[in-house]
Amino acid sequence: MKKNLFKIGLLSIFLALGSCDDDNSITEDPIVDPIDETRYITLTASFPDDDGTGGNGGTRAYGITVENAEDPNYVVDLLKYENGAFVEGIGLKSSRTARVQASADGKYLYNIQYTGTEGGVFNKYEVGEGGNFEEVGYELNTAAILGTAPRWMKAAEGTGIGVYASSNDVDYEEENGNYTFLSADSEIKIADLDLDQTAIINTAIFDFPWTDEERAAGYNVGRVDVPILNEAKTKLFIGCRTRKYDVTATPTLDEDGIPVWPYGEIDGTKTLVLDYPSLKNPTVITSTNSTEVNNSYRTMTQYVGTDGHVYQATATSGADILRISSATNDYDQSYHFDLNDAIGVTGAQIKAWRYVKDGIGVVLYVFDDEVSDIRGGYLALIDLNNPSNSVKLATDVETDADLEATLGQFQYIGLVGDNAYVPLTPSGKEGNIYVINTLTKEISKGATLKTISGSYYLGAY
Repeated sequence: MKKNLFKIGLLSIFLALGSCDDDNSITEDPIVDPIDETRYITLTASFPDDDGTGGNGGTRAYGITVENAEDPNYVVDLLKYENGAFVEGIGLKSSRTARVQASADGKYLYNIQYTGTEGGVFNKYEVGEGGNFEEVGYELNTAAILGTAPRWMKAAEGTGIGVYASSNDVDYEEENGNYTFLSADSEIKIADLDLDQTAIINTAIFDFPWTDEERAAGYNVGRVDVPILNEAKTKLFIGCRTRKYDVTATPTLDEDGIPVWPYGEIDGTKTLVLDYPSLKNPTVITSTNSTEVNNSYRTMTQYVGTDGHVYQATATSGADILRISSATNDYDQSYHFDLNDAIGVTGAQIKAWRYVKDGIGVVLYVFDDEVSDIRGGYLALIDLNNPSNSVKLATDVETDADLEATLGQFQYIGLVGDNAYVPLTPSGKEGNIYVINTLTKEISKGATLKTISGSYYLGAY
């Protein structure tokens, strides 16, 4: 593990300087290891746990070159299992499905372990070919601030943000069998990570900043996720699973005699905003263009566009892409991209997407096909500036019902230049990397991906 290279390098320099003679004698340059400049694409896949629950046993990774990723004759058998052990790739440290992030150049993977005895521990890997990965930097235990099941994302290059929300019990008053709702607050925890130096550089804990009116109206946040920094790195935007109890309804009593209020509709999609790097002054902004939540599940759904605005999908149940203005750091209420309208479908749900550049993005989605009564997973190439230019992209696995299920766990779409790389494998079935030229709108089949029962690929980096 490369944990002391910096200190060793400094010591070597000191010794070299200290041993110089006054006659300025010339010494040979030290021998250094060659640097591997190959651009690898890392594929990740999940496998079942001991009970056979699909995708719940952990995550494996495998590095391939761009050329191999585009070659349909190249076979990746990452989940090959023989004699009680996996044969190919590397197992990422995590007792459940890992939440993997990567540097833009593909050289490093980052992960915070999810649940288990080492839940909350951050690990960094240097990427090589096949399973030739090396753990580098320091292991950081974020559990003290984020708990053992944190949500986190690479919020900007070199910066990771971990977040966690813990909902308090509903506070209420009771008089003569009549119940009055008071509040349902949440405590928010945040950790700011330096991904280059593998260090925690700041933390924050605070109550979610509802106004008194919103709190009394029944608003609650049960989960926060997908943090991203604005282009200026002065604001942090965090997606929220927003709920609103119907405080005007008569509650029912659970088995313990505790009143339970039904949920009503929220007044708009909400995002938590903090100053950065101080992590202070939490506020909430609201979009009037959607009432879907925007906390996502395991995939990044917010990106800083080429124009500096933040584009945010209401994944993983909505079809909206909203915009946060770079000028105001608030929602641009005049902007609303609807995937249904853009590609002519009904009931679309964005499961994952990736902003490419100049308003172009790649979307993984599901929808109800009312004509053929088929549900599956689908690909689209979208134009956020000119929605009518958006197109559906056909693959030979898109209508597979098992693919729809695996997209709920999908994490990341790879991007090298103008090409997007999307590994698609229905659960337990063979699939491929699909290569999308985002300029020509052409899609081609790349490397063949093999799986085992209850397993599927999660992303490309």
